[in-house]
Amino acid sequence: MHNNEKHSVDSIAIIEKELRFISHLVKQKGREILSNYTITPPQFVALQWLGEAGDMTIGDLSTKMYLAFSTTTDLVDRMEKSQLVQRVRDEQDRRVVRIHLLPEGERIIQEVIEQRRHYLRNIMDDFDVEEATDLVRLLRKLHVQMK
Repeated sequence: MHNNEKHSVDSIAIIEKELRFISHLVKQKGREILSNYTITPPQFVALQWLGEAGDMTIGDLSTKMYLAFSTTTDLVDRMEKSQLVQRVRDEQDRRVVRIHLLPEGERIIQEVIEQRRHYLRNIMDDFDVEEATDLVRLLRKLHVQMK
């Protein structure tokens, strides 16, 4: 039996469908949480990238976000006006400008993520410890395989 034939067509279809629905619901909840803030979903994604990867150029950020350079520039302009980020010249190479996350941007990330976790905590109330442990293990495995 071929490795990719060991799973039934039905189970693969169900997995695809459930992941699609879960993804949609997580995105919807994320947008609902963000509606209490003055930032857009793409701005939040940009803040998260800066929080995780540290200072980066607009080129790096646009690559990570799959956005056009001009779109990312507009995004950064708006975030800079809201004092969420600032442009900083590279000390070694003055031609290079990096986007730096400011404390207000950091605060918003932390608050939003805390609210997302609170939402998930409530969803997970009906899961026992073993189910939660299995879910973590299987989601990590799926993530690794997808990379």
